[in-house]
Amino acid sequence: MEVLVLAPQPFYQDRGTPIAVNMVLQALSERGAYVDLVTYHEGRDVHHERVTVHRIPRLPGTRNVRPGFSLKKLLCDAAMALTALRMACRKRYDVVHAVEESVFIALLFKWLFRWPYIYDMDSSLVQQMIEQKPFLGAVAGPLQFWEKLAVRHAHAVVPVCEALKETIATYKPNKVVVVQDVSLLPDTAEVTSEALSGSLKARLGVDGVLVMYVGNLEPYQGIGLLLESFALVRQQSDQAHLVIIGGERADIDTYREQARQLDIAACVHFLGPQPVSDLASYLAQADILVSPRIRGNNTPMKLYSYLHSGKALVATDLLTHTQVLNRHVSILTEPSPAAFAQGLLGLINNPERRLILGKAGKKLVEEEYSYTAFRTKLDGLYNWLTREFDRGSVPGT
Repeated sequence: MEVLVLAPQPFYQDRGTPIAVNMVLQALSERGAYVDLVTYHEGRDVHHERVTVHRIPRLPGTRNVRPGFSLKKLLCDAAMALTALRMACRKRYDVVHAVEESVFIALLFKWLFRWPYIYDMDSSLVQQMIEQKPFLGAVAGPLQFWEKLAVRHAHAVVPVCEALKETIATYKPNKVVVVQDVSLLPDTAEVTSEALSGSLKARLGVDGVLVMYVGNLEPYQGIGLLLESFALVRQQSDQAHLVIIGGERADIDTYREQARQLDIAACVHFLGPQPVSDLASYLAQADILVSPRIRGNNTPMKLYSYLHSGKALVATDLLTHTQVLNRHVSILTEPSPAAFAQGLLGLINNPERRLILGKAGKKLVEEEYSYTAFRTKLDGLYNWLTREFDRGSVPGT
């Protein structure tokens, strides 16, 4: 099978969507597909058998493309469309696997070449754009029209969570297969904090409970709420320290200043971006993990690794989390500083409760959210597509 994968992000980078794209490439490679990937100019090269990476040219003013709607992204997406069109004019593909907004390139190709496409949907583009740029609410109708068009014409839609499946139900998609993200921790060679000799705590001078956040520092992640809640925690417990891993330099500077204003700078440690290969080591050294997200419906990829680490988790009680989390595997709180602080204090003061939650979360991931489960679902989708080809049920085949 010849597959054209469209990934409108810097690839590869150690963050959510590029990681998910890499898993798609790995799964397609393992099933013997021949894949051409069209992606942005930025990112590290990765290698999979029968996968060829095609990058757009480096355009002026497009350095450091960040997640979310932006002029930089629009320019890169336009360049992606031209690059993919040139390739499409030279080669015939069996299917286009389109990630996020690249679905509109796939829709164009369906009209031009009658190629079927799979819409790999990490979020509702309409919701994402309006949350980031509220003034776009004035044109919500036209935006929803185009999103509906992309969903309706897809041979299959692959949302990353059940909430997205429900969101697009009114669009009446042809077929929907929910394929959740998975833990990024290794299935074997378990890492323990003892094996690491407490190196992070020693390096940071932490003698107490280590609370950790891993991920980008975009506003929807709730880092401001986390810092405010941690300031309340420190008023009642001086044994806790907060480690924040990830983020762009400008965001780190912003939140470091907030920590200074809250008088908690001495116990909040910003480590910046770290390799995914080191994730297991960092999580193993935490006592409590946090996800203070305040907006969005899609489930954060970090949750699966958090749970897999066997460490206790505190998260906001929002749909973005509760599609995976429950009160048997985590502490869920209202998205307010006071409530989140109480959730943290409840675990800081109760090591036994931390252990119980950690064991339950690890069991959940091992049973339901492994790479094997991810590949099984993706294989099932592509096996179904192959049967559709054999029956002649796919236009253009």
